[in-house]
Amino acid sequence: MNKQKVQLLILLVMIQLTTLVGRTVAELRSVAGPRWDIRLDEQWKFIRQDVADAAATNFDDAAWQAVTLPHTWNNLDGQTSGTPYYRGIGWYRRHLLVDAQYAGKSLFLKFDGAATVAEVLVNGSPVGTHKGNFAAFCFDATPFLRVGQDNVIAVKVNNAKDSNVLPLSGDFTVFGGLYRDVHLLVLNKLSVTPLDYASPGVYIKQTSVTKDSAEFDVTTKLRNANDSAKKATVRCIVGDLGGKQVQQARSQETVGSNAVADVVQHIKIAKPHLWNGRIDPYLYSVAVQVSDGDKVTDFVTQPLGVRTFRVDPDQGFFLNGASYPLHGVSRHQDRIDKGWAIGRAEQEEDFQLITEMGVTCVRLAHYQQDQSVYDLCDRNGLVLWTELSLVNELTDTEAFTDNARQQLTELIKQNYNHPSIVFWGIFNELHMKNQWYDAPPKWDLVKQLNQLVKDLDSTRLTTAASCIRSVDPMNAVTDVMAFNRYYGWYNGKASDWPKALDTFHQEWPNRGIGISEYGAGAAISQHEISTNQPVAGSHWHPEEYQDALHEQAWSAMKERPWLWCALVWNMFDFAVGQRNEGDTPGRNDKGLVTYDRKVKKDAFFWYKANWTTTPFVYITSRRFTSRTEPKTPVKIYSNCETVELKINGVSQGAVHSANHIFLWNDRLLAPGENRIEVSGTQAGKTYADSCSWQYTASAQK
Repeated sequence: MNKQKVQLLILLVMIQLTTLVGRTVAELRSVAGPRWDIRLDEQWKFIRQDVADAAATNFDDAAWQAVTLPHTWNNLDGQTSGTPYYRGIGWYRRHLLVDAQYAGKSLFLKFDGAATVAEVLVNGSPVGTHKGNFAAFCFDATPFLRVGQDNVIAVKVNNAKDSNVLPLSGDFTVFGGLYRDVHLLVLNKLSVTPLDYASPGVYIKQTSVTKDSAEFDVTTKLRNANDSAKKATVRCIVGDLGGKQVQQARSQETVGSNAVADVVQHIKIAKPHLWNGRIDPYLYSVAVQVSDGDKVTDFVTQPLGVRTFRVDPDQGFFLNGASYPLHGVSRHQDRIDKGWAIGRAEQEEDFQLITEMGVTCVRLAHYQQDQSVYDLCDRNGLVLWTELSLVNELTDTEAFTDNARQQLTELIKQNYNHPSIVFWGIFNELHMKNQWYDAPPKWDLVKQLNQLVKDLDSTRLTTAASCIRSVDPMNAVTDVMAFNRYYGWYNGKASDWPKALDTFHQEWPNRGIGISEYGAGAAISQHEISTNQPVAGSHWHPEEYQDALHEQAWSAMKERPWLWCALVWNMFDFAVGQRNEGDTPGRNDKGLVTYDRKVKKDAFFWYKANWTTTPFVYITSRRFTSRTEPKTPVKIYSNCETVELKINGVSQGAVHSANHIFLWNDRLLAPGENRIEVSGTQAGKTYADSCSWQYTASAQK
């Protein structure tokens, strides 16, 4: 085996050590490695109030609640309406014995998410404060943690509204607490820094891609916490999907004592295998190894997806030079009875449902989400729009502007290397208070933020979700624009969609235009045969109306390929403490899947029929089980060639459809239980679905 292969084998072994993240300190004692990432999710004590001296090492927290992270104090009151949910202070405390083997190492506390303002103290001393709900943050705790001894970590978290912290408002609950993981990072004194806005410290910038080659600049941010200068060796190795080395670079850089330095390496890959969305989400990996002489002191691995993209005002979105329609959903991160405090299993279930429906694009609204989400989108080939939590309102203060810039910088730096991200979103529905269709007077902040994106990442497109009138100049700031429009729900009629879309294109003929939100509420307990547009804020949200609106809206959008995106609001029902409508107070029920993820609503299958080719048949209005009318339409969503209907074993005939809707009108139901069966054929195979409806004659004559 030659020297190069030996070095690669050593590196791959070290990369495998990253799978030890989350193990206990005891388990890690037997592992020799240059970096440790130890999750501190257990053994926390919590109280939902402000407490004097709560950070003191000798404070008695025996009466506090024992909790395991992720944790939120609004998991129940944040999903109900009527009484405002708690927005205030909560305290967390945890004891931590730092193993003596970490003597001489650098120790960092990293928080993956805390809402909204978090003050971190170790052994009674302030370590740092972070303002913002959604980004990770990392503090150097080396001066504060006592190695080989017991330590007390105390975190004061406050989710009260702060006029200088984004978001000021929004149609979603702000779930307070330490709702993502907390880590102890143990690093050698010569390492990649974890303090560049809690980013990986490695940035892979695509500079040129053709069918023959792909070129990248890889920037590694080094830190040297030694009292003397160090000559660091940095090796950058690109591996293919199977781990085989395809390219490498090696550099040396002298880093001064207690200083930082950037190392930039140029990488060129011949005949690159492209990351091609849902078609072929191929991923390379980039491993950066830092050495002090012969000693490896750190390594970091990051994903690499090679792709090109553009938006054409007349032809929509292109990926790797080919038309690639972006149709999909927006996604909130909360779950019933859990709020934002969810784990990897819940994230994976969400994206299994999203991919099942045939989505090609996801908008992560209205904020930065967990790193596992971006990883899932990379692996599943989902194009991402991820956005800043600048929602509805802004405050005309320097402090607010600074916080907006901070949160946008965190969003970009922490997610820079994810190939799934194509669009950085700047804002959602900025408007003047009580003047829905007017832009805010200080909208020059949007210009500042757009320029900040370009300064940090010139390789991607900026966008925003606007609710103001189309021709407003604020809609011209970002590279491309999209609109939140609810024809047939909050205003207008569902039949308005074709004309409204054409008007957008006429008003902005040379600009990429998309639809970032559209939809209607649907309560799976509410049904009607002849559906009419309900009052959006009422307690009547029949599921059949959601079906009808989406049929009309998508039918208009799919005929207009110039739309660069068409994104349903929303994939899942979600909590909104101030709402009281539909059949459940405290909930926005526009999701295509229920809040508990147990029921796929009818409209889910409308999109599955349009966006996938895997054959299926689905009976709509299946939950309308108690009928009082003797005649009923039977509507089927399917992507099969033909579908046959049987009622109580009697065939009602087989029909063809050009629009994935198979309809039989005025079918007669028998008194009592009626068995509804459908079967579809595709390429000689049969696919079936069935349900039962109970017919009881109405007492009224």
